[in-house]
Amino acid sequence: MREINKIIIHCSATREGQDISVDTIKRWHIEGNGWNDIGYHYVIGLDGSIYKGRPDNVQGAHTKGHNKGSIGICYIGGCDKDLNPKDTRTEAQKLSLEILLEGLISGYERRFLVSVHGHNEFSNKACPSFDVQEEYGRL
Repeated sequence: MREINKIIIHCSATREGQDISVDTIKRWHIEGNGWNDIGYHYVIGLDGSIYKGRPDNVQGAHTKGHNKGSIGICYIGGCDKDLNPKDTRTEAQKLSLEILLEGLISGYERRFLVSVHGHNEFSNKACPSFDVQEEYGRL
């Protein structure tokens, strides 16, 4: 098991209500970025479904300089109709994200100290379009 010390939350930077698949994101990452796989470990669909991306034991490609020791989670959305940053999470996405975070933290904290962050804490980006520390800093 690789050492995990943080979970980093992202958004897909797609319009509110625009449903895209894990396969679409994977194609963006492989064809657009030249990576060998999707960069995230988990993706949360509009309906709250949690999809597996990279295996947890494989380093992600989601936050430059912070992929080692982290798990990347992406929710579908994050922009308004004009592609401006907006917290577009559905209630189902919020619930699934909290369940996923609690499960990951409880699993990894037995061996490692795990903290939760937004992508914007490590990069000059709006992603994930909400304040992760305000919402999940208590976990």
